[in-house]
Amino acid sequence: MAIRITGDDHADQVLTDSPFALLVGMMLDQQYPMEHAFRGPAKVLDRFGSFEPAAVAAADPEEFAALCSTPPAIHRFPGSMAARLQEVARIVEDQYGGDASRIWTEADDAKDLMKRIQALPGFGKQKAQIFVALLAKQLGCRPDGWEQQVGAYAEDGYRSVADVVDPESLQKVRDHKKEMKAAARAGR
Repeated sequence: MAIRITGDDHADQVLTDSPFALLVGMMLDQQYPMEHAFRGPAKVLDRFGSFEPAAVAAADPEEFAALCSTPPAIHRFPGSMAARLQEVARIVEDQYGGDASRIWTEADDAKDLMKRIQALPGFGKQKAQIFVALLAKQLGCRPDGWEQQVGAYAEDGYRSVADVVDPESLQKVRDHKKEMKAAARAGR
């Protein structure tokens, strides 16, 4: 299935073709508009010439940070995210032989998958839940117990990037997030 998150055909193709890119897009999805975060891997690929975990992990940290900071940057905080991206690349290379999809294809069940994802830099419980929901909804990766592990993100609706498949669903997710922020402010 083709990933349609960014509104940019090239960036979406990078996400579709590379499990590592999809993982990194999710890692970048914080304090930054989601479609821009998920465009980050394509920016790195275009500038660096590779998005293979081994190459990313081995890159000179200062040069890699500069590459990630070049406008348009990969994130609002490009330097810290470049370092985090390289750390995720090292983990994928060292623990999964450079194949990010092994994180989810070799998990024993959804609980194990959540543990594997939360062990990565930048992935707390909520982000791991959203990523597992994305894997389930968009890639059909549904390990036993995934619905229980992701809670409300398993339900139909427009709660997160897991529910984005086109510009209309992106707008519905944005509207939902805006409503949730307004409700949280009103509750103060």
